[in-house]
Amino acid sequence: MAKDQDICYAGFWLRVWAAAVDLLFFLLVTVPLLYAIHGRDYFRCDVSDRGPVDFLNMFVLPNIMVPLFWLLCSATPGKMAISARIVDAKTGMKPRPIQFIIRFLGCYLSFLTLGLGILWIALDRRKQGWHDKLAGTAVVHTK
Repeated sequence: MAKDQDICYAGFWLRVWAAAVDLLFFLLVTVPLLYAIHGRDYFRCDVSDRGPVDFLNMFVLPNIMVPLFWLLCSATPGKMAISARIVDAKTGMKPRPIQFIIRFLGCYLSFLTLGLGILWIALDRRKQGWHDKLAGTAVVHTK
């Protein structure tokens, strides 16, 4: 891989922007699905437990979509929108599938520590969150 000076790592605020785009993308997929299944009353109701379809739609679907985008494109739609991709931190090439799995599980660790693993991106020289460090990945901005 090229020297760190030659690589443009995607920083904290750029990755926050990518996460916002990912959220919008996810809503564009899930809201019509929820509307088709439950109808418009779904969005007026204050019921906290809406059943197994909601669990599939709000938990299982994103936990399948994100790793699938990583495996196929090395990026989520948000990262693609900001011209960024996930690479192996040592080689600069596409990470191995096991690295994506470790990175995905590491995301939970990064969030469960009050977000410290995510905030670490702002402090790190290579803009790696804890999930990136665990998996040996980096997010680079492609020009």
